[in-house]
Amino acid sequence: MKDLSDSSFKFVHTADIHLDSPMRGLTKYEGVAVDRLKTATREAFSNLISRTIDARPEFIVIAGDLFDGDWRDYNTGFFFVNEMARLRQAGIYAYVLYGNHDAQSQITKRLRLPENVKEFDHESVQSHRLDGFNVVLHGRSYPSRDVQDNLSQEYPSPTEGMFNIGVLHTGLGGLGGHADYAPCTLDQLVNAGYDYWALGHVHTRQVLHEDPHVVFPGNLQGRHINEDGPRSASLVTVKEGRVVGIEEWECDVVRWHRVDVPVQDCTQLNDIYMKIQQRLTEFQDAGGGEQTNAVRVRLTGATHLHGLLDSSEEDLTLNVQSSSLDVGRGALWIQKVEVATNSSSAAGPDTDSDEAIGELQSLLGGATNNAELIQHLREDFAKLTEKLPATLKSELEEQERGYIQLLVNDKYEELLNRMKDRVMYEITKGGEDANQQA
Repeated sequence: MKDLSDSSFKFVHTADIHLDSPMRGLTKYEGVAVDRLKTATREAFSNLISRTIDARPEFIVIAGDLFDGDWRDYNTGFFFVNEMARLRQAGIYAYVLYGNHDAQSQITKRLRLPENVKEFDHESVQSHRLDGFNVVLHGRSYPSRDVQDNLSQEYPSPTEGMFNIGVLHTGLGGLGGHADYAPCTLDQLVNAGYDYWALGHVHTRQVLHEDPHVVFPGNLQGRHINEDGPRSASLVTVKEGRVVGIEEWECDVVRWHRVDVPVQDCTQLNDIYMKIQQRLTEFQDAGGGEQTNAVRVRLTGATHLHGLLDSSEEDLTLNVQSSSLDVGRGALWIQKVEVATNSSSAAGPDTDSDEAIGELQSLLGGATNNAELIQHLREDFAKLTEKLPATLKSELEEQERGYIQLLVNDKYEELLNRMKDRVMYEITKGGEDANQQA
């Protein structure tokens, strides 16, 4: 039985910071909120360092993906060196492991780091000892981006009489849909004999096991809508060789949200805009906090306006972004208006009573099951996509609901469904206009 009665200390555990990875798709927008989104990852990291200096732990562990691949310029490196120098002046060590995004093969630029920064080697597992606190940290940085070996099996047996921390960047079996780099199992980590596993790579905060603790702290700053909610690091307290507390530190400066707006009662497009503004005002008034809110508005419900909405997402987004400037007062940015409505047959004319329209509706409805038509579309569009520059094709693939994006990603059934809704809306709208004029 090891005696760790003198092993009492605190440390910070963080990962997946991506300092040089600004959020995408912001270049065409301006404003206070957008400016903050562009620098969010760095500002969140500065928040973490400031909070660490105030709390005075013995050290900080960065478990991978500090960067996001090769730097565009040296400013990223200069920023990191400056933050580490702040820790050095406070007498705090930093133990840095490099993951898949900042692997040895991914980063060509290097800067001399302050002496308080200890890096884990990329060729083999390295152990760093803090004899004053009976602590030893074991870890190995990635030699390349695509590591498929179970690195945890290379880690040494725990050092007797010490609090053993394993630092590892791993997908842990593809947890949360992340790529399964350095694959291993939870049982392998639990049975390794270490006291704490400081993991990185999975962006959602999770305490997978206690005594020993196996922890993903999550990423420090959400970078897109699928990383919504608070983002954080962990302050870990160890007393007499046992973890007695893990405090979640929220350091994010931009927080992502989904806000649903039911529109089934709206009869005109202007009604929908008014309802969105009302809902955003309620959201912003109830939110509080110092973070900038990045919001995806999701329209729901059955409405005869579905066809119009479904084909007008970009215009909807631009209009709501403009109107939200007053609501948010610089602290609200609308990432997108997502149309999740469906058509309401009761909201428009009775097309069953019109034989011609009924036949057209039936024809359009059957198109999604017409394998021959879909194959023709696929073959014809393939000839066009072959002529697209690779960068343009990549940008189109990342768009979420545009007609061109559906073609590029081979989603012909969804494309035909959306076109059907749009055509039927235009036809029935025309009938309504004619009736009103009569």
